[in-house]
Amino acid sequence: MLATHEYANDLILFALIVDCGSFSKAAETAGVTSSVVSKRIGRLEKSLGARLLYRTTRSLRLTESGQALYQQAKDISAKVQDALYAVSEKSEQLTGTIRMSVPTISGELLLSESVAEFCALHPSLKVEMRLENRFVDLVEEGIDLAIRTGTMPDSSLIARPILDSRWVIVCSPGYLESHPEPRSADHLLGHNCLTYTYQESGTANWLMKAPGGNEIYELQVNGNLSANNARAIRKAVIGGHGIAMVPRCMVYEDLQDGKLTEILSGHCGKVLGIYAVYPYTRNLPLKTRLLIEHIIRSYQSISHYF
Repeated sequence: MLATHEYANDLILFALIVDCGSFSKAAETAGVTSSVVSKRIGRLEKSLGARLLYRTTRSLRLTESGQALYQQAKDISAKVQDALYAVSEKSEQLTGTIRMSVPTISGELLLSESVAEFCALHPSLKVEMRLENRFVDLVEEGIDLAIRTGTMPDSSLIARPILDSRWVIVCSPGYLESHPEPRSADHLLGHNCLTYTYQESGTANWLMKAPGGNEIYELQVNGNLSANNARAIRKAVIGGHGIAMVPRCMVYEDLQDGKLTEILSGHCGKVLGIYAVYPYTRNLPLKTRLLIEHIIRSYQSISHYF
């Protein structure tokens, strides 16, 4: 049986492995060898009597027990980070510059204010924040930190999960007064679907699923307007010009105020992860680490939007 502090340390390491995506990256980040990481995870699995990870030469996959434990391990890690943050915030003077790249929706929704608050806490620190809807090359363009939505294909980066962003299908109440409400996904084919072109799938390919099901499929919709700016699509939908699939966080207040109505609830299959991403490094600068923690708390404070 492990001592409590050993459990805590191993759980934090387990969460780090999942976040980094490999034993070797976790070892580098933690400042230990890969063999030490392997032994400690083996010790944790033996003590718990359950396998946590399926490991191959190219990837890691959580077992059912690992999935159940991961969030608990993340909570422990977050509490430790909160404690360190509380002390560091008061005792450390952060200086220099952090260069950030963030998506426009998150930047306008909460990151502009969140980062400004962080700068106010650390007057000697400067943050340069770029709002852009493209996957920049962090190393090539000298970016210290990026907030990204979607899949994380670049294995040279560390991606720390923040939360999942659920998308919804919406229209205005006025649109429903002059058009029949879609009751199934195929009914969308008879409607003017306004498309947001900044999507991983094709512009007119909406990710759908059966209510209560897990299988995702693409539905090719038709419409007379597409735009690479989500807020432009939002305005057109509020104006009653069609139906759109957009991030829930962007239209949360519109749904609450009655400006928009969610339709086909349970049919939308689009959920994208939001991550804090930074170049692979053994020692992440304190200023960057503390900014990440601050940003995560900001997202969590309005998690109901997502």
